[in-house]
Formats: sequence, structure tokens, C-alpha cells
Amino acid sequence: MKNRNKNINIPNGLSVLRILLIIPFVYYFMRDELIPAGVVLILSGLSDMFDGLIARKFNQFTELGQMLDPLSDKLTQGAVAVCLAIEQPVLIPLLGIFVVKEILMVFAACLLIKKKKRPTGSKWYGKVATVLFYISFAVIVAMKGIWHMENMTVTVSLLSITAAFMIYAFIQYFKIFQSILHSDDPKDAIDFNEVMDKKAFRK
Repeated sequence: MKNRNKNINIPNGLSVLRILLIIPFVYYFMRDELIPAGVVLILSGLSDMFDGLIARKFNQFTELGQMLDPLSDKLTQGAVAVCLAIEQPVLIPLLGIFVVKEILMVFAACLLIKKKKRPTGSKWYGKVATVLFYISFAVIVAMKGIWHMENMTVTVSLLSITAAFMIYAFIQYFKIFQSILHSDDPKDAIDFNEVMDKKAFRK
């Protein structure tokens, strides 16, 4: 009897859905259809919330999920940040902060994998930064798409707060990165041979 692939679960499916939702979001946003774009982003945010709740409730944690969840967050936030910067060039410096942070985090994760270390999953401060990101965008979209008003002071303030928390999250993740990189604890190591054996057994 074949073992069920643990990577095929609801939390991982929601992470994949979040990546796919980027396409309709960008489509609607670039056509200046802000309400549909906002609805898509709300769905994305809900999927981000529920995948963590489901994973904890039903103990559906997997190594793939620990990588898919932050990846889907990064791709979604990147798409929103780029769209906003195109719409309002004054936000490009904030986009720069986001891009630098994400590139460094991806580089750190790749380095850990190369060293056969297990990259960390999402932490509460990363989730808070994501929630702030969605709230900021929702307010900006509501002001422009529903109330037909633009207030750059509010826009820049919201995104500055979000950027500040992203920087804080990055600092905390960097501390974890250093700890894992220099750790000798077996729980921080990835045994690729064991992973391959499990895959072969499933076949």
C-alpha cells in the first residue's frame, strides 16, 4: 500500500492558490479595476490566514509548506508593491526596501539549503508585516476606488509603517538565520538522503 504524499494537503493548496491569484490581481489593478483587485487580494489574505490555522489544527506541517507559505507571501507582496509603484512613482523608495529585504531573505534561504540546513518557517512578526501590508493596500484601494480620493500623506504613512515592520521582521529573521547557520542541532539539518529514500518508498 502506498503512503499518501503528506505534501498534498489543504495548507499547501492554499499557498499555491495564493500564487495563482497574483495573475487576476495584476490584471484588474493594471486595468484600474480596483474593487475587483481588492477582492482578489482579500481572498489571498484569507487564504494566508486559513492555511496557518488549518496546518496547526490538523498538524499538516511539511517542509514544502514551510517554503511555499513565505514564498507565496513574498510573490504576492512583490506584485502589489510593483503595481503601486507603477501607479504612484513616489512609492518607489519603499519598493526598493521591499525588494532588497526579499532578495536578502531568498539568498539566506538558499545558503542554508546549500549548507544542508533547514530554512525557518514564517514567524508571527512576518505574519504581522503581511497583515499590515494587506490592510495598507485595502485602505489605499478603498480611498481611490470607492471614495474617489487620493491622500498621499495617508498612503505614504501606511506604507512607511508597513516597511518599518518589514525591516523589523527581516532583522529578527536574520538573527534566526545566523543561529541556524552555526547550529549543530540535528533538528536544524536537512537530510537529503532521507528525503530521497522517503520519495522512493512512496513510489
